[in-house]
Amino acid sequence: MGSGGSKSAGDPSSHVFSAETPVRFSQQVLDSLQGSSETDSTRARAQEQHIQARVQAELAKIRDTEGARLQSLLADLTPSEESDDKAQSEGVVSKLTGGSSAGVDRTHDSVKKEIEGLKAKLEERRKLEKPTGEVEKAKESLVQCLRMNDRRPLDCWREVEEFKNEVARLERGFVERTMR
Repeated sequence: MGSGGSKSAGDPSSHVFSAETPVRFSQQVLDSLQGSSETDSTRARAQEQHIQARVQAELAKIRDTEGARLQSLLADLTPSEESDDKAQSEGVVSKLTGGSSAGVDRTHDSVKKEIEGLKAKLEERRKLEKPTGEVEKAKESLVQCLRMNDRRPLDCWREVEEFKNEVARLERGFVERTMR
């Protein structure tokens, strides 16, 4: 297994195809090919130049259409002196978003009020409750033990367990209040 290659030892880049029927060209085609002064390299160069010219033409066409579109959008965005109404701004928004103007009726003030309301709700949720006395007591005893045993913190395992239990109790209470 693995000692022999899975590919044949022959040259993989050369393939020989044999046709079942012989291929024959007319004498006119053969004379045309032999009489042509165009070589493969000149034919390839001419084809490459033709492709490049087409690509340049397409790029110029795209550049022109995008430039015109940009100019029209900028003209719509720039407020004109004679009309600065709501319908024009809705038309610009619908052009830019590609959709209808449903939901565009909201004014700046209404959106600002909604944002302020959401911020207030978020601030209410962020308020942290003060830990209970038992948690504070367990925390203080743990800190005191760790300070006294600064070279041997593993001696404070009782205080660590007590602190963990108090925090777990506090978390259970929070989950119960939240799930109600």
